[in-house]
Amino acid sequence: MSQQAQGKLSRRTLFAGAGTVGAVAAVASLLPSAQPVEQAAQELKPAPKNGGGYQLTEHVKHYYQTTRL
Repeated sequence: MSQQAQGKLSRRTLFAGAGTVGAVAAVASLLPSAQPVEQAAQELKPAPKNGGGYQLTEHVKHYYQTTRL
């Protein structure tokens, strides 16, 4: 190959680099929001003794509000 051809970026190399950078950015954006397993386990409440584990939480209220027409 001539030195002139080696100095140019090919389209394939450019898109491969851009895809790699995008994938790394996506993974990096998810990492800070991950909770350690120990912290997540401490937040769980024990199951009720008599069954009927349904609780009207903020998450459930938000879901019901989004389903209203």
